[in-house]
Amino acid sequence: MPKTSVIARSKKTPKYSTRIVRRCFRCGRKRGYIREYGLCRICLRELAHKGEIPGVKKASW
Repeated sequence: MPKTSVIARSKKTPKYSTRIVRRCFRCGRKRGYIREYGLCRICLRELAHKGEIPGVKKASW
């Protein structure tokens, strides 16, 4: 879990557009971020297993 100051800093508008840091809104993780859902891979997996994300289910073939 990142510090609250790090999360607050990532929410500020950066001086340059390349400095944007996208973070998971649930846990604040910046690595493994999936833009379509706004979540990191870990939170996405947890919510998908619970069935809380509409249209997403565990793949099995």
